[in-house]
Amino acid sequence: MLPQEIIRKKRDGQKLTADEIREFITGVTAKTVSEGQVAAFCMAVLLKKMEMGERVALTSAMAKSGTVMDWSGENLPGPVLDKHSTGGIGDKVSLMLAPIVAACGGFVPMLSGRGLGHTGGTLDKMDSILGYKSQPDVALFRKTVREAGCAIIGATPDLAPADRIIYAIRDVTGTVESLDLITASILSKKLAAGLQGLVMDVKFGTGAFMRRYEDAKALAESIVTVANGAGLPTVGLLTDMNQVLGRTAGNALEVRESIEYLQNKNVDPRLHEVTMALTSELLVLGRLAKNTGEARQKIDTVLKNGKAAEHFSRMVAALGGPADLMDKPEKYLKPAPFVKDFYPPQKFRVSSVDARTIGIGIVEMGGGRARPTDVIDHAVGLTQVAQIGEETGPGAMPLATIHAKDEAGFRHMAGVLTAAMMSADKTDVSGGLVRLRIAA
Repeated sequence: MLPQEIIRKKRDGQKLTADEIREFITGVTAKTVSEGQVAAFCMAVLLKKMEMGERVALTSAMAKSGTVMDWSGENLPGPVLDKHSTGGIGDKVSLMLAPIVAACGGFVPMLSGRGLGHTGGTLDKMDSILGYKSQPDVALFRKTVREAGCAIIGATPDLAPADRIIYAIRDVTGTVESLDLITASILSKKLAAGLQGLVMDVKFGTGAFMRRYEDAKALAESIVTVANGAGLPTVGLLTDMNQVLGRTAGNALEVRESIEYLQNKNVDPRLHEVTMALTSELLVLGRLAKNTGEARQKIDTVLKNGKAAEHFSRMVAALGGPADLMDKPEKYLKPAPFVKDFYPPQKFRVSSVDARTIGIGIVEMGGGRARPTDVIDHAVGLTQVAQIGEETGPGAMPLATIHAKDEAGFRHMAGVLTAAMMSADKTDVSGGLVRLRIAA
């Protein structure tokens, strides 16, 4: 069928067949479908929506638009598993989850992304480690997964190439918000990675892309249903992103907090709760534990005996980073030139946090990209970030410690923190950090 006929059919609200969707996506990668036709298709999907069967067909077609990894030839003695987050401020869970799962017998080929908008990217965090190759060739990627149990890298160009083409067009045509297209975009890369289990962390709140709980729930339900329909066992958790996750925000600073977590030093309770919840679900999916209770015991064991830290260290060294990063993180994680505690003028108790504003502030300091060509300053960011319910000010804890390029950067971030954390409105966090579990 001609591309324009497929577009017309969806424009008129009709259901597309799996063959029609597959034919259109094949044309996207073969360049027989024009950018204008892709834009028209995306707008038709945004306005008329897709049924669940169409979502599964679209996701599967995009996953198969390039190389689909097959791990059977590696003879791995455990399941191939992964986790994906919709993004937030201070969300460094992937850095702990991957080596923990590896220490428990799983294998994690984690294809991560860079920062998007106000949220930090896992790949940018790993790039802050001196020498680390976040874009290795496939041979080194496979070798690292096989020998270290995990590898956190960027997606290779041949994995789900249709998604890369379609997303670039969605970004400039006002169709990013389509639930159908978001679902296909996230899952196509995961299906192409050859996984046997996936846990989704879908965030809601002031620092999330889906601020409203109802929107995040709809996305989680869509992803879980489509993933399982496409043959990938998946569980989704809805988690609160109404404040910074952990005590740090900023690339190198989050790596440092992750290292300390793996070494059982300065473990933040909220960060630990999210990490435990997601990791335990993944261990159960991979049949590495009978239930989440047993999974949590295994996680606790590999954290305390140092095996999780060992797997992280092996991964970093295998991908070109320093072998002694865990012992000497200060040697390989670049510090900011200007580091200073920021105290508000009067003592008060934090009652709400506009996490998105904090994320934008870090981008403005150089910790993220305003344009795709921008070079990131991995050193800037925040530590000791106050959380909701804590008292801050003179005679108490700082609102945060600011790591900046210079004093001007410090003053700017101080203003951002004042605006983001000194609101009189109270944020309702009574529902818990992990709000809902969604399974097939």
